[in-house]
Amino acid sequence: MSGKTQIEELDVLVVGAGVAGLYLIYRLRKAGFRVKAVEEAGGVGGTWYWNRYPGARCDVDSVFYSYEFDDALQQEWNWTERYAGQPEILKYLNHVADRHELRPDIIFETRVVSAHYDEAKSIWDVRTDNKNQFRTKYCVMATGCLSAANVPDIAGLNEFEGPVYHTARWPHKGVDFSGVRVGVIGTGSTAIQAIPEIAKSAAHLTVFQRTPNYAIPAQNRPLKTEEILEVKAKYPELRAQAKTTPGGFNFVPNDISALEVSAEERNQEFEQRWQAGGIPFMGAYNDLTLNEESNRTAQEFVRGKIREIVRDPTVASLLSPDNVIGCKRLCLDTDYYQTFNRDNVHLVDVRTSPIETISPDGVKVAGELHKLGALVLATGFDAMTGALTRIDIRGRSGKLLADKWRGGPRTYLGLATAGFPNLFIVTGPGSPSVLSNMLPTIEQHVEWISDCIEDLRQQGANEIEAENEAEDDWVDHVNDVAAMTLRVKCDSWYLGANIPGKPRVFMPYIGGMPAYRQKCDEVASSGYTGFRIS
Repeated sequence: MSGKTQIEELDVLVVGAGVAGLYLIYRLRKAGFRVKAVEEAGGVGGTWYWNRYPGARCDVDSVFYSYEFDDALQQEWNWTERYAGQPEILKYLNHVADRHELRPDIIFETRVVSAHYDEAKSIWDVRTDNKNQFRTKYCVMATGCLSAANVPDIAGLNEFEGPVYHTARWPHKGVDFSGVRVGVIGTGSTAIQAIPEIAKSAAHLTVFQRTPNYAIPAQNRPLKTEEILEVKAKYPELRAQAKTTPGGFNFVPNDISALEVSAEERNQEFEQRWQAGGIPFMGAYNDLTLNEESNRTAQEFVRGKIREIVRDPTVASLLSPDNVIGCKRLCLDTDYYQTFNRDNVHLVDVRTSPIETISPDGVKVAGELHKLGALVLATGFDAMTGALTRIDIRGRSGKLLADKWRGGPRTYLGLATAGFPNLFIVTGPGSPSVLSNMLPTIEQHVEWISDCIEDLRQQGANEIEAENEAEDDWVDHVNDVAAMTLRVKCDSWYLGANIPGKPRVFMPYIGGMPAYRQKCDEVASSGYTGFRIS
């Protein structure tokens, strides 16, 4: 094979072959478009391909964390656990790719490095780190909200002599921590899943915590055959019901304030939801994310649980958050707090005394060296924007997307951004995305985008582009709705607070899936109001 650049002409190029990328290929190919997907990984799955850390699993019931578009698939596939683990989800996504023969239209182990819009020809020129080059009418960014790993800038990190693992890029062969002194930096949702598993095998585990997080028991368990059959019999009804809820989840929040009931009744409700497990805990009352006094009742309940579980009062205090519960996506755990009762687990507070340096043999905090043989970075992602701003994406007049978003991301509906014609984003900033059940949310975006591209073909249209005024109005609306809630009250990755220098903007749309779907449908049915079509 020669080293000559291969230029391929397409109707649509999809960047990413995760949940969104697979469905895009299926929909667009079925509609007769020349479509290809470019994927950096060696296989399909997106976040579920990369995130193979111990304990990785979804936080939505498996039977609803799945595609709806293929009813036969829904009926044939049997999930084994309430919350599926990473291996099972990846197996499912590989099954989908095989079932619909999607792999021939995916170019693996290839990373998109640039996408430049040719205004004269209304074509995107897309280049990769290999010899592939594409000229495509439409470019769809299915790069995922949680895909750009955040590697912390800690002095001496490169000097550490032991292996360093990032949870978002875990070795596919797995890691054996038997007999090893392990350090974990971070206590977000990933760490909360990984720490109990690592502690089981490590000789000693030191957890470096800056900010404690609220965790609710997942109460994960194997699914019974009769449960699965009952869901399958009611899938259409259950899916329709989920679409009426703010996050697209299959539970309906109680329509009553936490302050309208007695303390005894309130604690009974919280206890019942604690025992049931999962995100529905935040649905105990309708104002937990709106009223600070109501929120405090849930905070104190969880802190009380931490004090009950963790035997050392000092450790229990360090593990107890002092901020709003629900301002970050609620973490689901299996024996997380119990893990800190183990003799081989030690918690180090780095909020009051940050990490000074990482030496060849450990981590130094407050003058004390914690000797380690391996280091795990559970430091999350440059969420929602990082995967896009790390690509050289240039629209009209060579405008760089990263420059346009320097003060915070700006989109219309989270689907498009002014100045970048024929570029679509799946679950981008300004859409419900990470505040919702991602599977049905992704399906809604994929269907809207693919229907839009079909409509444009029927019209003989050359370009579609978000209008500046519509984008400004939507950004203002997203900010206004977020400001009405308590979710802006803490330093979360929703606000980009985990990335030094990232503008503090609440990125997802908090207005709920029903209102968002209605808006998207109205835009499409009115001839794409807010978009300029030429």
